[in-house]
Amino acid sequence: MFEQINKDLVSKMKEQDKFSISVLRMLKSALQLELINKKDDLTDDEVIAVIKKQVKMRMDSITEFEKFNKHSEIENLNKEIALLKDYLPEEMSEDEVNKKIDEVFAKVNPTSMKDMGLIMKELQSISSRTDMSVVSKKVKEKIMNI
Repeated sequence: MFEQINKDLVSKMKEQDKFSISVLRMLKSALQLELINKKDDLTDDEVIAVIKKQVKMRMDSITEFEKFNKHSEIENLNKEIALLKDYLPEEMSEDEVNKKIDEVFAKVNPTSMKDMGLIMKELQSISSRTDMSVVSKKVKEKIMNI
């Protein structure tokens, strides 16, 4: 994925697409920082995590800009988010997430909230395709109903 982002950056430079160039350069900088921190090559899952973090930062900025009616900045951030989301895998549907949670519950057979960590560890395999905060809420609700 990292190589694909670099190739796309070069392509956008040739096309002189200034907006895409700036967004991809910001993304590349974030990936380079993660690469330095990790001191090893990034896996696709780690690249996805960095992209998700970039999207989340922009979503948080949108929330702040909405408070001050900064419509042009909001529009710009939405374009950046759309460009970044092109690099993310397709999100899992709610039914797929529920099915995976049910599978993990059948495997782990939790008895109390003490098993929450074990369940979430098993569900890490879907972290690149879904919002884990939503998954966490669903797991808590399901454990509470045991």
